[in-house]
Amino acid sequence: MLIGFVTLYLLISVAIGLYAATRVHSAKDFAVAGRSLPLPVVTATVFATWFGAETVLGVSATFVKDGLGGVVADPFGASLCLILAGLFFAPKLYRMGLLTIGDYYHVRYNRTVEVVTSIAIVISYLGWVAAQIKALGLVFNIVTGGAISNEWGMVLGAAIVLTYTTFGGMFSVAFLDFIQMMVVMCGLLFIAWFVSGMTGGAGAVIAHAQAAGKLDFFPTGGYTAWIPFIGAWMTMMLGSIPQQDVFQRITSARNEKTAVRGSVLGGTIYFAFAFVPMFLAYAATLVDPAKFGELVKTDSQLVLPTLILSHTPVFAQVIFFGALLSAIMSCSSATLLAPSVAFSENIVRGFYPKMSDRTFLLVMRTSLVGFALIVLFVALNSKLTIFQMVESAYKVTLVTAFVPLAFGLYWQRATTQGAYFAMAAGLGVWLTGEVFIQSEVWPAQILGFLAAIAGMVVGSLLPQKVRHAPRPHPHGEGAAAHGQESRGA
Repeated sequence: MLIGFVTLYLLISVAIGLYAATRVHSAKDFAVAGRSLPLPVVTATVFATWFGAETVLGVSATFVKDGLGGVVADPFGASLCLILAGLFFAPKLYRMGLLTIGDYYHVRYNRTVEVVTSIAIVISYLGWVAAQIKALGLVFNIVTGGAISNEWGMVLGAAIVLTYTTFGGMFSVAFLDFIQMMVVMCGLLFIAWFVSGMTGGAGAVIAHAQAAGKLDFFPTGGYTAWIPFIGAWMTMMLGSIPQQDVFQRITSARNEKTAVRGSVLGGTIYFAFAFVPMFLAYAATLVDPAKFGELVKTDSQLVLPTLILSHTPVFAQVIFFGALLSAIMSCSSATLLAPSVAFSENIVRGFYPKMSDRTFLLVMRTSLVGFALIVLFVALNSKLTIFQMVESAYKVTLVTAFVPLAFGLYWQRATTQGAYFAMAAGLGVWLTGEVFIQSEVWPAQILGFLAAIAGMVVGSLLPQKVRHAPRPHPHGEGAAAHGQESRGA
């Protein structure tokens, strides 16, 4: 019965995604849903930006082992990323009428900055999307009782998500995000209510977690504890802002006000709702301490699925795995689309600027298939946990893309030469720290981030040897206008 319901759910999801594909008539429709989405849909897509395998399986497993301090990156950093993006970046970026976040670097600086930052952004998605595909393989393996291996589950999951995303683009993502958000929230809240009855109520679970020190958030000790803590927080909070999936949700809104409100609402709801999987996973350790205590040591990602399969009736299992698949599919479809659009627009299009809209749409779809195959390869061969894959994904964008974005928007004296210095210093120091220093106190991405800031300031204030010289951009009057302002600055 469980397999039958899951199969039916997957078929319905694909059908909805393909129906949404009928609204795709141009590259703009495919990439940003024609900038037409209302507030409820924008909120749902922003929520789905993060609520995937990472939250349901990765964050919950990490919380059971390390407590709140272990999940500072997500949900604390991740939710603040969406809120900050809505408040400080959405208004300025929405007015520019761009297709991708990479277009901003092109307009504000030049083609070289656009290419370097776009490559960094695309690379950052490998770990994130691979984590979603890895989770789909895990779910299919669990639901079928091992009949489908993890590896074949990954292949099946990638094929399903790829099918409707390739045809429908952002319209399919938005339609399914809205429906799947409802399934996720209702399903997990019901499961939380059901499981709490096994433990004496939610209060008993929270009291036990507090007594065990799991609710202690801030680190104890000196700077050797605080700096890594801040580093983990900043990586997700700031490194995730210059991301194409976040940008797509902002610019898919029907107007600027909707973009801001949708981002802030989505981030706030995500923060609140991310605690539900954590509650469920910790409740499992009270339902059967011996069994789940051992599972925490061996593979904590299995705690939550095992609890549902072994201690709930079939209807509850259907609800849970339906909600879980909704979360993972929403997240994976969006994060497959984002780097594919960025690669097509900011790298391929630069070599063929006169391609027709029809050809460009084909390029985006082809890039999506190619990226999905690369991600599947990474997922099949990675030994990292889901949480580790996601947590490390945004280091490269923190040290490469965030400083040119933030300084470009808020510091008029930021120059193209400053962006060069920032990217070179950030990448160079980060890679040196990762390969040669490997400090447990000073995370390499923090050193790279500080170096990028220094590089931007020094490079912008020194006599300028590099000039701002973008080519005319194909997307919108807002982009051209901003380019004129930048040259004036």
